[in-house]
Amino acid sequence: MILEICTNSYQSAKNAQDANATRIELCQELCVGGITPSYGLLKQVSEDLSISVFVLIRPRSGDFVYSDVEFEIMKKDIQLCKELGCHGIVSGVLNSDNTIDIERTQELVELSKPLSFTFHRAFDEVVNPKEAIEQLIDLDVKRVLTSGQQKTAESGLDLLKELNEIANGRTTILAGGGISSENASKFKEAGLKEVHASASVTIEQKESLFSMPQTVSDINTIKAILDAI
Repeated sequence: MILEICTNSYQSAKNAQDANATRIELCQELCVGGITPSYGLLKQVSEDLSISVFVLIRPRSGDFVYSDVEFEIMKKDIQLCKELGCHGIVSGVLNSDNTIDIERTQELVELSKPLSFTFHRAFDEVVNPKEAIEQLIDLDVKRVLTSGQQKTAESGLDLLKELNEIANGRTTILAGGGISSENASKFKEAGLKEVHASASVTIEQKESLFSMPQTVSDINTIKAILDAI
């Protein structure tokens, strides 16, 4: 079973590699669900590490309906990731009625090629997930990151299994949301092939006027999930 670690920093990415995770999704600011990582972080990870790197392309926090300018920024970031030798793109676009924005998502998928394209957890906001999975398959999306439209993937396991049956190998259902060593085996038993976790622990830091909780993907936590699957 493949374990993808959602990493929010260089240290998190290195820890994922050192723990022998399969690949990483590289982003920043997990406290808002993740946004596109900086050029410096992308370049340093690409130069120093050998683990497979998928990059989150999300220009801001909030919803997944983007302005023309935001969409152009997303396309520029994808091109940059290709130039830096990254291995995959994680992105997606919705319409204001929470349906898949077919035209824009297709443009991102085509621009990303030959890199693998994952449609991210915007999927958990779509109004008709069974219709949406067929649309994404038609767009040649290689995997869909989803919690089964629940707060945690464990709570959404029934829908995850149903989506996996519908996909039938045409795309990969990547289960994410609260994955831990305690529940990871449930997804393997359900027939899913890939899981996604941040495996995070909170870092102690000096208090300041601007301090917010900081986390890092933890080697031992990653290893425990790997042992479980």
